[in-house]
Amino acid sequence: MLACSSSVADEGGNTTNSDIARGAYLMKIGDCVACHTAVGGRELAGGLPFETPFGAVYSTNITSDKETGIGKYSYEDFFDAMHHGVGVNGNLYPAMPYTSYSLLTDDDTQAIYAYLMSTKPIKQANRDNDVYFPFNLRFGLKAWNLVAHDAKEFTPNKEKSAHWNRGNYLVNALGHCGECHTPRDTMFAMEQDKHFEGAIIEGLEASDIRPAELNRQNWTHEDLKSLFTEGYSRKGTVFGGMYPVVYHSFSHLTDDDMRAVSSYLLDTDDDLKPDPLTFNGHKPELPGYTLYKGYCAGCHGQNGEGRPNVAPAMAGNATLDKASPHNIVAVMLKGIQSQHYNATTSFYAMPGYADELSDEQIKDLANYLRLTWSTQPGNLDVKTIQSLKEVILEHD
Repeated sequence: MLACSSSVADEGGNTTNSDIARGAYLMKIGDCVACHTAVGGRELAGGLPFETPFGAVYSTNITSDKETGIGKYSYEDFFDAMHHGVGVNGNLYPAMPYTSYSLLTDDDTQAIYAYLMSTKPIKQANRDNDVYFPFNLRFGLKAWNLVAHDAKEFTPNKEKSAHWNRGNYLVNALGHCGECHTPRDTMFAMEQDKHFEGAIIEGLEASDIRPAELNRQNWTHEDLKSLFTEGYSRKGTVFGGMYPVVYHSFSHLTDDDMRAVSSYLLDTDDDLKPDPLTFNGHKPELPGYTLYKGYCAGCHGQNGEGRPNVAPAMAGNATLDKASPHNIVAVMLKGIQSQHYNATTSFYAMPGYADELSDEQIKDLANYLRLTWSTQPGNLDVKTIQSLKEVILEHD
């Protein structure tokens, strides 16, 4: 169930068109384009910056160009990079998610390699990383790998269904979702005992996506399918770093693979029924009511019903129903960029109000949203807003 039965080469050892096509699909699900393409740049030619506590790391050119890309890589070279974080010029920074890609089967690694070697070569030199001393000395990564990286191929859970195991593989190996949705320890390795509990990434919170939380919020298979294929569901929209992930990667999942992903994330193959969306009724006596009518209702609707291709609904919105108010405050402060998925699905940009609303007003509006459209209490205070604001705006 983890890979197509065909190998990467035919009996004569030659790569076939079907192998390349399968590699192209796996490459998309692995989200290579989103990370290895700079804003406004050429696909897979690298140059996208990743901010780390030690400085900026830039993605590299992974086209088939032999001078600036990976055209000279043998399969063994490519395997070492994908599974062990070791490139032809030395150790790779774990901003390249080899800690997840190491789970890939050999067949799938070969298929991805075959596809990348078939791409059009683009001659574009890689950017030097802006990592400060001593973290710019890559030999230290050998020690990091010894302590923080356990390279092993994916092993199915025999107690789970084949569908669930396929989803596990897609989410944890190819999708490498844990890289963002799992907290990091003092060595900046994923804390495996807190798998998928959520983490702060550049001022936004990558959500808790454990089955218990998703089921508490009444996510269904159809909700997740809508979110991952169109960026929108009855539970809200994606934003921040999830937008390119959906656009470049998960929106290309086959129907069967999409169902496998949702079966794994929800920890069930069974169909789930959606509950009525939460709307507790307006409370005009609260200070947040006036703020909602003035700043939000024009796009999100008088009763939080939302507007198609403009703004998501407030009723049942998963961001509002999270225990952590982090992303509610982050969206108010930073806004959300416009999103375009296809000819029929787009969303307007939402402005940020960091310079317009006071901390008191942010507190009142956040509390109002939670009290009106979620199961969470409206008990945020100004001190909490100020603490969140410091983290959220740190990278701006």
